[in-house]
Amino acid sequence: MPMTTLRTFIAIELDDKLRNSLGRLQDQLREQVVPGSVRWVRPEGIHLTLKFLGDTPLEKVENVKAALAQAAAEVGPFAFSLAGLGCFPSTRQPNVVWVGLQEPTGALTRLRDAVEAVVAPLGFPTENRPFKPHLTLGRVQRYGSRQQASAARGVGEVVAVTTIGTIGEMTVHTVSYIQSDLKPSGAVYTTLLEARLEGA
Repeated sequence: MPMTTLRTFIAIELDDKLRNSLGRLQDQLREQVVPGSVRWVRPEGIHLTLKFLGDTPLEKVENVKAALAQAAAEVGPFAFSLAGLGCFPSTRQPNVVWVGLQEPTGALTRLRDAVEAVVAPLGFPTENRPFKPHLTLGRVQRYGSRQQASAARGVGEVVAVTTIGTIGEMTVHTVSYIQSDLKPSGAVYTTLLEARLEGA
């Protein structure tokens, strides 16, 4: 049966230096938590997601590409740094371990807002939640057992006492439209478009 949709999202892809820094941080945390308590994201699979589109009809893919190019033309290149470690929803009830981003000029938020504005008419509703830019390092495993609950609490405790400072920075010149194929070994990503930031 021919494929009729692609699982897609719009994101900023990280450079190798930043991914290496995130990998070292994951290794540092992995040594302090119960083995198997966190499903760590492969460093090469970490992106700064601006908009998850999900199952996208094939006939809309070219429209999304054109829309993304339009959004990218509105914002110029900018730099961000990675600093701060936390959990969603909290370190007391950790589901996701993340690293925070700092981008003081507001360009990152403007880019995200521009992306939301251009894809909404294509049938991808605008997020109501406030934009909290972050990179997901791993997802805490929960299976309902007492041991798992204890291990999960331990992850939150480790994150709460770990201070990382600024672990890297990069300048953003492009924003990408990415296809995600879910495989037993993990997600496989294919970049469908890299749109250059052209704004002033």
